[in-house]
Amino acid sequence: MFRDKKVIVVMPAYNAAKTLQRTYDEVMEQGIVDEVILVDDASRDQTPAIAAGLAAVRVFVHEKNRGYGGNQKTCYRMALEAGADIVIMVHPDYQYTPKLIPAMAGMIGNGLYHCVLGSRILGGQALKGGMPPWKYVANRLLTLTENLLIGAKLSEYHTGYRAFSRELLERLRLEENSNDFVFDNQMLAQILWLGYTIAEVSCPTKYFTEASSINLRRSIRYGFGCLSTALAFRLCRMGLIRSKLFR
Repeated sequence: MFRDKKVIVVMPAYNAAKTLQRTYDEVMEQGIVDEVILVDDASRDQTPAIAAGLAAVRVFVHEKNRGYGGNQKTCYRMALEAGADIVIMVHPDYQYTPKLIPAMAGMIGNGLYHCVLGSRILGGQALKGGMPPWKYVANRLLTLTENLLIGAKLSEYHTGYRAFSRELLERLRLEENSNDFVFDNQMLAQILWLGYTIAEVSCPTKYFTEASSINLRRSIRYGFGCLSTALAFRLCRMGLIRSKLFR
C-alpha cells in the first residue's frame, strides 16, 4: 500500500521465462506492491509455470496470442477489478528497473499526477545503456513530430514503463485502441486528449539478449501508426475529422 492506496503491478508477458524471476524479486523488494498481475500472451516457454509459483502473483493466460495491446487491455481490466488505486506496468523482461516503482507510485499517490512515465531519454544515457543508434534516432524523430502535432513536451512516447491512477484508467476508452504495439502510443494520446498532464522520471536503459524487442519491419509499422495517431489527434482538435480514439 501507499498512503492506504492499493498498488498493483501488471506484467504483460510473452516468453519471459529467463527474466521473470529477477524482475519479480526486484518488484517485491520495493515494499509497496500489494499484488502482481501477470497476463501471459500464449508464450511458448515456461513463463506461466514460473509465474504460478511466485507469491502474490495472479496469473491469467491467453489461449491465443492477442498482441501487446491486447495483453495490456486484459492487464488493466484485471487490475481495476482487483481494486487497484495505482497501477504500474513493468515488463517482465527486466529492461526497466522496478526500483523506480516507489517514486512513480508516490507521484500518483500524493495526488500530483495521474500518469507517470519512465523515460529512457531523460538523463541522456540511452545510447550508453545499449539502445541501438537507429532506434534512438527514430525515437527522437517520432517524438519531435508527435509533440508538434499533439502540442505536448514529452521526452519520449515509446517507453513501456508506465504508472496510472485508477481514475485515469477508468476514463480511457482502451478497447477502442489497437491490439498491436501502437496501443502504447494511442493510450498516451488519449490521456493528453482528456487534458491530463503526463509526468516523466529518468529511467536507466538496459538492452541485452533476453530483453524483448521488435524487429525492423514491426518498428516501421509502429512508427507509421504513431504518426497516424498524432495526426488524427491534431485533425480532431481542429474539428476536421472524428475518431473513435478521441471522444
